[in-house]
Amino acid sequence: MSQTPHRYTAALADQIELSWQDRWEREGTFHAANPAGPWADPEGVAAHPEGHLLVLDMFPYPSGAGLHVGHPLGYIATDVVARYNRMLGKNVLHCLGYDAFGLPAEQYAVQTGQHPRTTTEANIAIMARQLRRLGLGHDDRRAIRTIDPDYYRWTQWIFLQIFNSWYDVDAPREDGGTGRARPIADLVEEYRSGRRPLPADDGRGWDDLSHVERADLLDARRLVQSVEAQVNWCPGLGTVLANEEVTNEGRSDRGNFPVFKRNLRQWVMRITEYADRLADDLDGVDWPEKVKIMQRNWIGRSQGARVTFPVDGAAGTGIEVFTTRPDTLFGATFMVLAPEHPLVDELVPEGGWPEGTRDAWTGGAGSPGEAVAAYRAQAAAKTDLERQAEGKEKTGVFTGGWATNPVTGTRVPVFVADYVLMGYGTGAIMAVPAQDERDWDFATAFELPVVRTVQPPADHDESTAFTGDGPAINSSNDEISLDGLGVAEAKESITTWLEGKGLGEGAVTYKLRDWLFARQRYWGEPFPVLFDEDGIAYGVPEDQLPVELPDVPDYSPRTYDPDDAGSEPEPPLARDADWVSVELDLGDGRGPRRFRRDTNVMPQWAGSCWYYLRYLDPANGQALVDPENERYWMGPRPEPVAGAPAGTRDPGGVDLYVGGVEHAVLHLLYARFWHKVLHDLGHVSSSEPFRTYFSQGYIQAAAYRDARDQPVEAREVEEGPDGTFTWQGQPVTREFGKIGKSLKNMVSPDEMYETYGADTFRLYEMGLGPLEQSKPWDTRAVVGPQRFLQRLWRNVVDEESGEVTVVDGPLDDATAAVLHRTIDAVRADYAGLGFNTAIARLTELNNALTKIEGAVPREAAEAIVLMVAPLAPHIAEELWSRLGHEGSLAHEAFPQADPSRLVEETVTCVVQVRGKVKDRLEVPSDIGEDELRELALASPKVASLLEGGVRTVVVRAPKLVNVVPA
Repeated sequence: MSQTPHRYTAALADQIELSWQDRWEREGTFHAANPAGPWADPEGVAAHPEGHLLVLDMFPYPSGAGLHVGHPLGYIATDVVARYNRMLGKNVLHCLGYDAFGLPAEQYAVQTGQHPRTTTEANIAIMARQLRRLGLGHDDRRAIRTIDPDYYRWTQWIFLQIFNSWYDVDAPREDGGTGRARPIADLVEEYRSGRRPLPADDGRGWDDLSHVERADLLDARRLVQSVEAQVNWCPGLGTVLANEEVTNEGRSDRGNFPVFKRNLRQWVMRITEYADRLADDLDGVDWPEKVKIMQRNWIGRSQGARVTFPVDGAAGTGIEVFTTRPDTLFGATFMVLAPEHPLVDELVPEGGWPEGTRDAWTGGAGSPGEAVAAYRAQAAAKTDLERQAEGKEKTGVFTGGWATNPVTGTRVPVFVADYVLMGYGTGAIMAVPAQDERDWDFATAFELPVVRTVQPPADHDESTAFTGDGPAINSSNDEISLDGLGVAEAKESITTWLEGKGLGEGAVTYKLRDWLFARQRYWGEPFPVLFDEDGIAYGVPEDQLPVELPDVPDYSPRTYDPDDAGSEPEPPLARDADWVSVELDLGDGRGPRRFRRDTNVMPQWAGSCWYYLRYLDPANGQALVDPENERYWMGPRPEPVAGAPAGTRDPGGVDLYVGGVEHAVLHLLYARFWHKVLHDLGHVSSSEPFRTYFSQGYIQAAAYRDARDQPVEAREVEEGPDGTFTWQGQPVTREFGKIGKSLKNMVSPDEMYETYGADTFRLYEMGLGPLEQSKPWDTRAVVGPQRFLQRLWRNVVDEESGEVTVVDGPLDDATAAVLHRTIDAVRADYAGLGFNTAIARLTELNNALTKIEGAVPREAAEAIVLMVAPLAPHIAEELWSRLGHEGSLAHEAFPQADPSRLVEETVTCVVQVRGKVKDRLEVPSDIGEDELRELALASPKVASLLEGGVRTVVVRAPKLVNVVPA
């Protein structure tokens, strides 16, 4: 028998933790009260006069490998926040679901024939078990899954809201601005009534148009459109990929298949209509500044001018460029078009090279047609990232065409080069090599002239471009001179002149592109859209939702050659003829008709764009979310968020949203777009989905590479006594990186549960350092938090008998002072997500209680147990119970600090002579200036320096005295 049968060990922790997890689930400890809807509990809401808090994590994808120790970092953090705020008396909603559609399960289905749902549900079961074992205080009733028809019914419903909307740029908004989404039915009514003129002024009215003409007119205005678009086509996967799913080498990140640019018909969401609001409204949310910058850079709003360069020999034809620096137009000495630009073919002359062509421009080809065709083929094989790479040698070829600089009248050659992308701006640039490094490099390589239009400083290297600001030079013609003007004034002057001459106009452009919203796969939400015999798209009536995903015999998207860019996608759904072709009555008075369903599915982003709303009301079968529930949990508050500009209104949204920075652009941007459409249409009161967002850092672990520079299994590496590392007898090198499958350095939380217990694991992760920073994992260091909990256990429980050892009675003054200072500091730490410093303070208190002679006073024991509870809830619950309390401490009041105990009895006073520290004195905290002056002057270390007398003494009681000798 062990000498300490009641010692806090991993085995005892396992017993305690599983018992309390069962009890929490049985008693519904973390169920949050809703004010309305199927789970209406007004009394429960009223029982929380301190208010409410919505705390959420980013949606996890259920991987077959389960969690590694890096995943729970954010989950534990939000759990600490949620538990702490419950103890402050708030109604806290904290829950988690699963973003369960996705390519990994489908690829597994292609390889094995196993239905993706089977794989996904098995993966969810693994993750749910691991998360439950962590002791997260989730409202488990709200654990939604995107793959469930009851959930994606509302994903389809939101799609239809967007499909049946248009963006009215003139419509007033509640924030005082203009531009918002409106129902497409409003546009129909305006066309029919004549309040809005039809685009074609041919004398006909709305009722005179055919149904095809009406549909075309409306489809051109919808926020969701079916268009021909250039996409990343991956025949090997049989689907279109988003840019972030393509590697720098132009291959798919999953499967490593080649990816090609193709024009395919796609569903496109017009997120660009919201570009200004998505950028401007970042001022109103409490997000890390770096994340706001990332969002704004992705949106890429630029103020400048559109300018047309007439093309030689083609009357009425011009090349339009957008430039943020129209003041540098006088330095535009050549033009560059993207290889995909539609004007390239018009510019290429028949026959040989025109007069004036330099050898460096031709690429060695015998004619412009041959040179341009060959260059286009090379460019098509590159990714956008390769084409835009910094430091890449500039390549290109002369088209054989010339344009005219509209401000100088000078003929300029027009080139094709892959560093210009068709997807940005107009796909054409005016090249000003003196003021742009890329243009300088191109001009150097192709022997093109350079004209400086901005005066560089005297020390500038004349062999490089100058990209800074300065007065304009060499910038005048017979009608206008910019010389001597600063950049802002020069831009304004030239833009006004261009507009007056009909050569250009002020404009704003964006990097943001409309959202390609279709995948040619199986495992995703079906589109709730039907096409009639004329190809007109109709939304499925709401009472016929959801359009369920049918079972199919073959999950493989059919492509006949994975290396063939010209192959055509055949989605698996296209093979289910009975599902694709359907007879339905749309309720439009035309009776039952034959329709064709869309055989694409929505991208994985769809379900994760709005899940936070469904958490609020997941049992509601009549609405996406009851409006009262949405207002209660996410509605705007009277005061703006911290740090917002004066006059900014609170946008509402999730009170705290925690997730990795890798999703800080697209996921947040797409969710904001959907939310703003729902807000415009009156479905939600909040104008932003996430009021406060926090980006946690990564946990990094040692990874090892062999002689081929390939990762090897970290768990199989052995460390020698000399500090070297070997794997299967071969030397390997060590590095530190993000935990994951790619570096083969995964550590499962199951190992931590088994060896130490969940509470120790939680405490270790929260104590690694500031939540926002990346931190190294070291399994050997987990023993530190374990010792903390063992010491806490011993301060309450006798390890021999298992009896509680605390005693009733008052605290001595020293213990009371330490306790209340800890309470005050830990409250501030929890409120500011400073969990590592909270642990440090609790450790100091725990050590102080250990040193008390005899038993620990109950008041101190109960206070530290309550303070530890958000971090290590299982052991806290167990100790609370053993201290004689019947119920869970989840809703117990968090300790309050006694202000009278926060006053320090003594403080350290720094004594300086001529500003340099010469002594430190321990003095009463309430010492007066006169007394402190006398003590400082009496200090032997100070007195020895004052033989010549004292000129002045500056006293800042109780912490500083500065003496100036005579």
